[in-house]
Amino acid sequence: MAAGSFFKTLTSSDKTTTRTLLHENIPITQAILHGTYTTGSGADGVSRELNVKSFSHNMFVSVYDYPHASSSANHVFDMSVGLAPDHGLTGISGTNGAETKEKNIYSQMAQMLVGYDTDGVVRKFDMDGDFSGAGHHKEVVFFNFSRLLTKDEIKKGTFSMVFHTDQAFSDNFHSSPSTSTITISDTGNATDYKVNSPAGEFGILKATTAGGSQSLNASVKNNVGLIFYQAGIVVLNLGIFACKDDNDGTTGTPNMGLRLIDDDSTGGDNDIAMTNSTNLSIQRLIEGSKIGVITDAVRERMKSVTFNNTTELNSTIYFCRANHNEFNYSSNPTYLENSKIRVKANEITTPSRSYITTVGLYSADNELLAVAKVSEPLRKDPSNELTLRVRLDY
Repeated sequence: MAAGSFFKTLTSSDKTTTRTLLHENIPITQAILHGTYTTGSGADGVSRELNVKSFSHNMFVSVYDYPHASSSANHVFDMSVGLAPDHGLTGISGTNGAETKEKNIYSQMAQMLVGYDTDGVVRKFDMDGDFSGAGHHKEVVFFNFSRLLTKDEIKKGTFSMVFHTDQAFSDNFHSSPSTSTITISDTGNATDYKVNSPAGEFGILKATTAGGSQSLNASVKNNVGLIFYQAGIVVLNLGIFACKDDNDGTTGTPNMGLRLIDDDSTGGDNDIAMTNSTNLSIQRLIEGSKIGVITDAVRERMKSVTFNNTTELNSTIYFCRANHNEFNYSSNPTYLENSKIRVKANEITTPSRSYITTVGLYSADNELLAVAKVSEPLRKDPSNELTLRVRLDY
């Protein structure tokens, strides 16, 4: 802190640090997810809403809150699909290269989010998060939320996403909401979360239903996916859309990992139908579709996504103390007039005084680093002492 040509050194006892977490509620409504904007042909040749951007590589799609070509559009999240190397599904189309892409995406995300085991092998997404045994999410959809929304991290225990679970698919959920839904949330993770990820802290996602006749398979409803808080990424098992009494008309048992929802129907395709053109089961949708088509089917069943983000505000607070015998004089050229202190006028016998308006923080080399202004000039004379609290946020 400087006064005129004098400087006062700040010691360790004159400063402290604080950490503040600021939270903001983020609601992603159904109007943003689907059904609001007109459709157009995407880069992958598929017709979808103009706020959903596709790419010719067909590895992911990006969702915006406004038509993506507009300068007003804000990025909301990306969606993609991943398959573990040992996923076990058969019949995936080789004409569009979907399986190779899905395996590569799974491997890339797994490397970043769960890392490698002691043998240098990329771990799979573990259902209980301890990476110690069997039980993995092998067929997943990724939601990569924009940093604009998540800030420094998603607040633990606040994440929730709701899906429509009607047996017969309808692409007009925005105008005819269904009563039957499934809610995926990280309930209880505010204090119960995992820390053994190279990407930071993560939690287990759980499922509950509301309305309709669907019921949940109790053995798997508490392990339907993972949420990585600092990365802002949700890994959701596609098996939540496959019924536990699955009979999709193919030979053998589907390897969807969960087969979570029981729709109380018999025979035929008992999976929750996923497209509005044909009544495909989720397994057959994966086996015969490009990534963009699969993500469209999932997105168009989404009702809402809500969470609180977190902004970490770190501060250093400097206590700039002006004792009774300090900073009572100024070297400002206007301080004197005809060899008299202007602020004293003709009060010759009174002690000198100054009015503090600014605090400057200097480096050890006397380089000005920061300036703080007070709301109004503060009188300083030998009869008083001041402590000015200067906070630097970063």
